[in-house]
Formats: sequence, structure tokens, C-alpha cells
Amino acid sequence: MKSILLLAFLMILCSQKPVEPENREPRNGTFEAKSQSYYDSENYWGYVKIKIQEGKIVEVKFKIRDSTLHESFDAKYEAHFAGDELYIQQSRNDWKGVQHYPQELVTKQDIKDVDAVSGATWSYNFFKSCVEKALKDTVGN
Repeated sequence: MKSILLLAFLMILCSQKPVEPENREPRNGTFEAKSQSYYDSENYWGYVKIKIQEGKIVEVKFKIRDSTLHESFDAKYEAHFAGDELYIQQSRNDWKGVQHYPQELVTKQDIKDVDAVSGATWSYNFFKSCVEKALKDTVGN
């Protein structure tokens, strides 16, 4: 009987969320991460570099790299889709996202408040995943 009670107590204890301290600010410094987001069967990687000063995000750099072609996804990348208007437009939309998301994060200060650019979910997923990884361990106690 004691074993059952102990097991029940441990299960309850382990299922409770830890109490988060209030007013935690991120540590100052530069934090980097790379991620394939949900696209681990593709040859693309997102890279982010985030600079934090006085607890605020002050600078964000973001890029997506094609690891097969060894080039960055940019405004010229659409040339790889010549003749396929759907992919060309998708490429243009995602390039807008790549340019937009870093400044939006500086402005909003929280990835949860950064919305995807219409038609640019692919680049948003890379950005969000990278930011979450980069900032995961930046909150000091």
C-alpha cells in the first residue's frame, strides 16, 4: 500500500509544471542557431543571429541556405524555377518574408507576436524555429 501511495505522490509531483519566475529578462549577448524547421527531408537550413542588449533584441540577421547548391536563398533564387510561375511567386513571397521577419522581431520583441507574411509560411517556419532555438537558453535567473 505504501508503494502505491508513494508512486501516486511521485506521479502527481512530476506532472506539475515548474513555477516560472516573473520578470525574467533575456541575457545580453549574441545568440545563433540553425534549423531545418519541419523540412528535414529538404536541403535547406535557416540561420539566425540575434543580438540582445539591456534585455532587448536590438539586431537580427536571418538567411536560408540551400546546402545542395551551396547558395543563399535570395531575390535571385527564383531563377531555379524558370518556367514555373507558381514556384517563382512562392520564391518571391518567401524572399519578402526573409527580409521582413528580422525587423519585425526587433519591433515586437517576441516571436509569438511575429506573423507570417502572406504566402511566406516556408520562410516563417525556418525563422521561427531558428529564433526559438537561439533564444531557448538566454533567459537568466
